[in-house]
Amino acid sequence: MARVAYLGLGVMGGPMARHLAAAGHSLTVYNRTPAKALEWVANNGHQASPTAAEAVAEAEFVMMCVGGDDDVRQVALGDSGALA
Repeated sequence: MARVAYLGLGVMGGPMARHLAAAGHSLTVYNRTPAKALEWVANNGHQASPTAAEAVAEAEFVMMCVGGDDDVRQVALGDSGALA
């Protein structure tokens, strides 16, 4: 199974990440609202990272489900974004 970073745990992202976890993948999740990431981990296991950059550091695959152009740019390209 793969080490997956999942960025964005909203209405669509949370369930999609849950399916990956149920399939046996190892997930590190990130959400712009840290409490939401910690809640997801409390309910599903795995781990959360405080930044997108940290979430993707050891990942084999990165998946992102973030709405809004500016939000996508922040998560991907921001100072602590996935591509930082």
